[in-house]
Amino acid sequence: MKRTRIWIAGGLVLGISALAQAWWVDEYKSGIVWPTPPVVTPGEAGKAPSDAIVLFDGTNLDAFEGGDKWVIENGEATVAKGGITTKEKFGSCQLHVEFASPAEVKGKGQGRGNSGIYLMGRYEVQVLDSFENETYVDGQCASIYKQQPPMVNACRKPGEWQTLDIIFTAPAFNDDGTVKSPAFVTVLHNGIVVHNHFELLGGTSYVEAPRYTKHPEREPISLQFHGNPVKYRNIWLRENITPLVGTPPMTKTEEPKSEEKSEKQDEAKPEEAKKE
Repeated sequence: MKRTRIWIAGGLVLGISALAQAWWVDEYKSGIVWPTPPVVTPGEAGKAPSDAIVLFDGTNLDAFEGGDKWVIENGEATVAKGGITTKEKFGSCQLHVEFASPAEVKGKGQGRGNSGIYLMGRYEVQVLDSFENETYVDGQCASIYKQQPPMVNACRKPGEWQTLDIIFTAPAFNDDGTVKSPAFVTVLHNGIVVHNHFELLGGTSYVEAPRYTKHPEREPISLQFHGNPVKYRNIWLRENITPLVGTPPMTKTEEPKSEEKSEKQDEAKPEEAKKE
């Protein structure tokens, strides 16, 4: 019994000691003064966030050049007669697009549910019906066309609505036209990551290797017409996607070295004192 009581008492002491040590752990603080993140209200189902620029909400395509060519019905825009391009220009952004390939399957490979999203009018994320539809992998749905296949094929069945969420970092160029920093893109297809901060090799081309050509910091976004009646809805983007920048902590002034101290002290002495 005595041994049991001693062990229990010892356990209590150790427990209290450990708890006391936990209470006195110093918290790490960076010292950075951060701005308060702005409040953004997430959109309800099928709606854009409160800070988004809405490009298509189901009513009209007034945000696009050539939008009058497409057919709008039941809040959906069907591709027809040509591609469309945003009137406004954009750089780095978060872009949300919903699309559906035709429910009636016609054609195969690149001839089935083909369209595309052109960031800055030149960097394409492919739109295609890739559900049980073989084609070259760097041209299937959600590929960075002719540059990088998606990690996985996340396509839904023909006629079902799908999402593409794109986080795009625009490139920057030096005055002589060389690349200062390349473009990067992260893509989620139906909520699944298919590209993670992929470095673009240049603009999209069907006939030549990708390469960069200097262009303005902001350019329009285009949706491609490829002859297939692909449908779009709920298109919006957000521009403020750069990290918050805080004010770094003040650094203490370094103490002068002992030699510097003595020299300064000598300089401070009166001339008479130095002669002595």
